[in-house]
Amino acid sequence: MRTKEAVANRILELCLERGIAVNSLANIAGIPPSTVYSILNEKSRNPGVVTLKKLCDGLGITVRQFFDSELFDDTEQEIE
Repeated sequence: MRTKEAVANRILELCLERGIAVNSLANIAGIPPSTVYSILNEKSRNPGVVTLKKLCDGLGITVRQFFDSELFDDTEQEIE
């Protein structure tokens, strides 16, 4: 699995766990819903760390907690 796919899956997983819709997360995090959907649809090639931090804040977790998931254990090497 590629890293951006793992990030998208993790966002969806955390929203599901917390019963938060993607639009609600965007509003809570203070970012446009289109930004979140571009991450989820993999249109965003590289979601910025500031955006991820805002999403984590909206979810009530740290960046470390965001990446503390088995989804990131077997990501493909991204160097091409």
